[in-house]
Amino acid sequence: MVKCLEAEEVKVLFGYPGAAICPFYDQILDSRIRTILVRTEQNAAHAASGMARMTGRPGVCAVTSGPGATNVITGIATAFADSIPLVCITGQVSSELLGSDVFQEADITGAVESFVKYSYLVRDAGEIARIFKEAFHIANSGRKGPVLIDIPVDVQTAEAGEFSYPETVRLRTYKPTVKGHAVQIRKVVRELEKAKKPLICAGGGVLLSQAEKILRAFSEQYRIPVVSTMMGIGAMPTEHPQYYGMVGNNGKDYANRAMNESDLLLMVGARVADRAVNQPGLITRNKVLVHIDVDPAEIGKNAGPAIPLVGDVKAIFEEILKEESFPSDYAQWNETLREYRGAMERKRRPNPAYVDPADFIRQLSCHMQEDGIYVADVGQNQIWSCGCHVVKEGKFFTSGGMGTMGYSIPAAIGAKLADSRRQVVAVCGDGSFQMSMMELATMRQWDVPVKIVVLKNNFLGMVRECQYYGFGGRYSAVDLSGGPDLEKIAAAYEMKFLRLYDMRRAAAVLDAFLEKDEAVLLECVIDPMDLVK
Repeated sequence: MVKCLEAEEVKVLFGYPGAAICPFYDQILDSRIRTILVRTEQNAAHAASGMARMTGRPGVCAVTSGPGATNVITGIATAFADSIPLVCITGQVSSELLGSDVFQEADITGAVESFVKYSYLVRDAGEIARIFKEAFHIANSGRKGPVLIDIPVDVQTAEAGEFSYPETVRLRTYKPTVKGHAVQIRKVVRELEKAKKPLICAGGGVLLSQAEKILRAFSEQYRIPVVSTMMGIGAMPTEHPQYYGMVGNNGKDYANRAMNESDLLLMVGARVADRAVNQPGLITRNKVLVHIDVDPAEIGKNAGPAIPLVGDVKAIFEEILKEESFPSDYAQWNETLREYRGAMERKRRPNPAYVDPADFIRQLSCHMQEDGIYVADVGQNQIWSCGCHVVKEGKFFTSGGMGTMGYSIPAAIGAKLADSRRQVVAVCGDGSFQMSMMELATMRQWDVPVKIVVLKNNFLGMVRECQYYGFGGRYSAVDLSGGPDLEKIAAAYEMKFLRLYDMRRAAAVLDAFLEKDEAVLLECVIDPMDLVK
């Protein structure tokens, strides 16, 4: 098992050991692979996710059987929803005891069936090398995602024979399409020639394919405007003149209007899920829909495209740019969208007695390094982050598909360990912070200098807002009174602590927050009644 990870050039493994995975953890001591002990198994997967999104290679985590395996499920589901490549190793009870309901036995392969790309229950130690090779290949090809390897403790200690790691993978039924069909590509080009109001909607697949630069080049060459889904934030720099923001219920009004009024819509690496497109019929009405995705199962699932195009986003745009240049005069369309952006930007009226989260996030963006990594948690903080963080040459991470609270801190740890020279900031609410604040111990133990912002309003803000609009302001189980004193929490973990009460000192506090490569906890006191809408 360890030699397989070495062959895959794994540098860091996140996890939490127990008896059923101890043989593996014993042998990894003789390896150069760095093991990072997290404080709860879910966060092992989140940290591996953060590392995968930085490196473009599968993140790896390893936990024990029973509750260890069931605890990691939320992290696996989070990665699956956002197509993040992971290899998750779980220990299992001895083979002869499987199905006997013995101590710490759980059918983990059965439990994760609906949100892994594939799972293995290893019965023969001689199959380990093949299985690991396949797992890494499956996780990081086609539509990326998590793969589970469940290994009984007796298989871990069995003789496997002479080690030989396969050079290739032969999977007869798994051959994802990478290169787009030439006929379909020519159809797209012909539609671009006819279109007057084309629009690209970039999803997370653009980032997973590392196609940001080529998408940007295509947009610039032909002057085609771009919007994005939540997972597509960062496909274009936020302040790029051709970029018009995030679409969806919590997106920019002018981005949604651009979607509605376009006559040719290129959905690129996006699932057409409800958070981005809550009325799929609208993106096929009075327009030509082109859906480009590496996963054929997603094309046509929620909206029927006129031109389906299966393949890797980067490879397809490379092929489109090889085609002969087509005439493109979209000047009027671009001018119309610029007018919409100027007229439809929402005006906030924040309470001056508190920190304005929207203004604060904009200022934080300006203070961060050009290539800084911003990790947003889930809740109101996520929506403010999506709408106000300015991506320059860095990255924006969040849990989009599953919306998993507590994601930001462990994901930020993984990102920082992947590239220690990059500035990494995690932004969360006081609800999501309390779901993963135990990982401050991980940061301290392994000297991981992540910056953490807590937007504190003493509420589960997004749920309270839902209850405000949908249930007549009857608030049920959303009051976070009794939360910890964050200054004392920071002191307990020997972290620098800062607090901001309003916007008057924001610039000075942000300078102090970001000036050194050290772990800092910044509490921002925001109006409990502030709304994202």
